[in-house]
Amino acid sequence: MTTRDTRPGSTGGADVPGELYGGPDDDYTPEQLAAMSREDLDRLGAHYDHVEILHVDAGPEPGSPMEKRAIRQVGMVFAAAGLFAFLFVVVYAGSGWFLPDWHWQVTEGGWSALFTPLLGLLMGLSLLCVGVGLVLFTKKLLPHETAVQDKHDGSHFDRVTTGATFVGAFHNSGLARRKLITRSLLLMGGGVGLMLIMPLGGLIKNPNKGNPLGTTNWAEGVRLVRNDGTPIRPGDQQPGSLETVFPAVPGGNRQADAATMLIRLRPEQVEQLQPRVGHGDFAYGEYVAYSKICTHAGCPVSLYEQETSRILCPCHQSQFDVTQGAKPVFGPATRPLPQLPLDVDDEGFFIARSDYIEAVGPTYWNRERI
Repeated sequence: MTTRDTRPGSTGGADVPGELYGGPDDDYTPEQLAAMSREDLDRLGAHYDHVEILHVDAGPEPGSPMEKRAIRQVGMVFAAAGLFAFLFVVVYAGSGWFLPDWHWQVTEGGWSALFTPLLGLLMGLSLLCVGVGLVLFTKKLLPHETAVQDKHDGSHFDRVTTGATFVGAFHNSGLARRKLITRSLLLMGGGVGLMLIMPLGGLIKNPNKGNPLGTTNWAEGVRLVRNDGTPIRPGDQQPGSLETVFPAVPGGNRQADAATMLIRLRPEQVEQLQPRVGHGDFAYGEYVAYSKICTHAGCPVSLYEQETSRILCPCHQSQFDVTQGAKPVFGPATRPLPQLPLDVDDEGFFIARSDYIEAVGPTYWNRERI
């Protein structure tokens, strides 16, 4: 048995041919460790760590048909992961967070109905390809070894030899010469990274931009249209009738806060009409228009009793008098229904003179009661 000199200042036997032993920082100076090759450091660290190699499989021969086939398979899967991730970005960009000039048009059918399923499908396929690619890369291209190692405290020696082990693992992976896999990994990493960052746009963008709680899509000159998109003229309704109308803008009949009740009053109701302060010219002849959203809890109100001139909310039984500016006369609601100012355009169709001058819907923390 050969005895190694492990006293401070010695080489610990690193200068003697054969297997390398030794270990603590007292045995090897940083200069001695720096002078060793990566392979020697890897072997030295393994011996010092009491690693016992039980089995080694070097993997496919470099340049062999088996390796080339495996590289193509792994590269295609990684590239597919990147492509699915970039498709996710394209679809998500249509939500308007990052491309405000392009967004999905909400329709009953078509691609827009698949917006959320497409996001889930593309993200799932991308992450699936990442997992499959990593498994294929590990199984078919990396060398495999079975080893047993004792655990112990770290030191400078441990850090140097462990670093050599990591570098050796990268060298053994073959990424430096397997350019197809390297490029596909870059594509996959860029796509998946961007895919995971994109949803943060919903957290970064200020949701209060443009006062969304205080405004709707009603504006000066916007026509009142039915659910099917047809405009309305004075005289289209019978006295005492109610019709739900929407702003003539894209997706107007899908915007809950824009739903409005257009009511044609009976002659005796017109005589009883008592507008609220500042709303004296909001009506147009026999017609008044009020928000369909209850000011108590946001339920849709549309139960109209023309005999009593009251609009009823079916959720909590709040009642609003249409001849008194839709003021609440019963139930938990404390605010009147906002009134939409009406006018008629050159073609004789109803239009809004402006948006509601007050926010529609329930009271929230920074809104005063009226």
